[in-house]
Amino acid sequence: MGNSSSVTAVAPVPEEKTGQVPAPDTKPKKKICCACPDTKKLRDECIVEHGEDACGKWIEAHRLCLRAEGFNV
Repeated sequence: MGNSSSVTAVAPVPEEKTGQVPAPDTKPKKKICCACPDTKKLRDECIVEHGEDACGKWIEAHRLCLRAEGFNV
């Protein structure tokens, strides 16, 4: 008596579920501390001089830059 039923398990592939190939470059290429130095500097200087409440536009500009770099902030 041998193995009468043979079942092959196949792991699902992400592109089968979504119809799209996952993008390999979605992971940030830098550490968050090193990303967006220009907006980080403007944000930090504004917070030191005027306080966090007065610097919303610089804080948001830095967040947008970080998101563009692949960070989830």
